[in-house]
Amino acid sequence: MPNIKSQKKRSLTNIKRNAAAKMQRSELKTLIKNVLVAVEANDKEKAVAAYNEVSSKLDKSITSNIHHKNYVSRQKARLSKAVNSIN
Repeated sequence: MPNIKSQKKRSLTNIKRNAAAKMQRSELKTLIKNVLVAVEANDKEKAVAAYNEVSSKLDKSITSNIHHKNYVSRQKARLSKAVNSIN
């Protein structure tokens, strides 16, 4: 346990930041799953809407240092390929 006041505060802010990052990662996983479920159901409109939302969130995750840019580009390519496979 830290004794220095600034380290006590740092410990608390680290916990808050970790919780926020975990929430953002969890939300992204859910959104990705929503796209894949829509693709599985052959619902083009729902899949496109879900893809647009997840694409935006993935781009934001780069700037907040949640994910690496290569991870984001790989996920977007994978999901767009899945959405485009719907007839």
